[in-house]
Amino acid sequence: MGRSTQKCVLGSGPMTAEYEKRGVSSTKEDVHEALIGISPGLFPSAFCKIIPDVAGDPQLVTVMHADGAGTKSTVAYLYLKETGDAAVFKDIAQDSIVMNIDDLICVGAVDDFVVSNTIGRNAHRVGKDVVRTIIHGYESFAARLRTLGFNMLSAGGETADLGDLVRTVVVDSTVFVRMPRANVIDCSSVMPGDLIVGLSSAGRARYEDDENSGIGSNGFTLARHVLLNSSYRERYPETFSETVPRESVYCGRHELLGRLPGTERTLAWGLLSPTRTYAPIVKAILASTRQDVSGVIHCSGGGQAKCLRFGRGLHFIKDSLFEAPAIFRSIEDSGVPRRDMFQVFNMGHRMEIYCRPGAAAKIIDQALAFGVDARIVGRIEASPHGEQNLVTIAHQQEELRYGLPGTPAA
Repeated sequence: MGRSTQKCVLGSGPMTAEYEKRGVSSTKEDVHEALIGISPGLFPSAFCKIIPDVAGDPQLVTVMHADGAGTKSTVAYLYLKETGDAAVFKDIAQDSIVMNIDDLICVGAVDDFVVSNTIGRNAHRVGKDVVRTIIHGYESFAARLRTLGFNMLSAGGETADLGDLVRTVVVDSTVFVRMPRANVIDCSSVMPGDLIVGLSSAGRARYEDDENSGIGSNGFTLARHVLLNSSYRERYPETFSETVPRESVYCGRHELLGRLPGTERTLAWGLLSPTRTYAPIVKAILASTRQDVSGVIHCSGGGQAKCLRFGRGLHFIKDSLFEAPAIFRSIEDSGVPRRDMFQVFNMGHRMEIYCRPGAAAKIIDQALAFGVDARIVGRIEASPHGEQNLVTIAHQQEELRYGLPGTPAA
């Protein structure tokens, strides 16, 4: 396979403009606008929408969450075409589940999950071996969670052949949970003086089979196009939309089975490393330190600026971050501005625990007991813009500021 020297054409405007060229928004402003006037649920400041208990128990609430592996399944499809190995889709099932449960743990839900899956495929390109692997992947990951103290049951799902809509395969999940109302974590209690403890996205947790690259399941439309070379554009046109400008499609320098710079592993490992769940760690933290935890944020879509939408009048200062894992360094080296990197990717930690200062050391120790590195990555101060939130990231002698659109920091 030849190596392309073509460079991606990256705009100098805001991330939304660059990302939207590939049909994606990192801030989802149109979605947030569409939600105006829709009830935010019982706890408006919670990470997920919380509704009254479906069985009418006033002591309980219900949360139902839908998400999936996103376009990471496209990378798995490329790997399948390059190697013939459908086993890679087992981890795509894990990605789909974790993107749900790691949002749910942010509101304090830590047990008794029920999961249903939806697989949409183009049957001309994605065969029964892939479908079987995904379905069994759901079951095996649910079984693993149960060994870690999480009761997760599979309620089956739907496999739909959608050749007119789906080019390759889409893997989504919906997770349902009832939980005690008294256990809900509402980010409205985050306040100036709180510390931010970050849980590393890379390395190997005690409950993982292999070292994790840290990539998670966010930003893949950008990552795969700026990393993989133009041969993928020519050989696999089914993996991108004709609406994307040609100069923005697979314009990187790398091959999927080639080496990820800074490691002895392949780029495929870097991109397809299964999304880590922090559920066992957060469950342990909440069991012992709940009274000192003011918020939990999953740094998924929106990256390190995700926290902007939670709480009021807060200045999130992150100035002691982890070193960015190799996969993110390679994406940035492909020409993506650092400001955009922090707004799209987790950059080294994908879960944040907001806590009173006295609890930080215990939270860090609990994460370390699971083999996951943790540290105080920042703190909360009062926002200089009144009730408008602000994020400041200080990294390698550079200071980046983010605010919601229309605010002075935006």
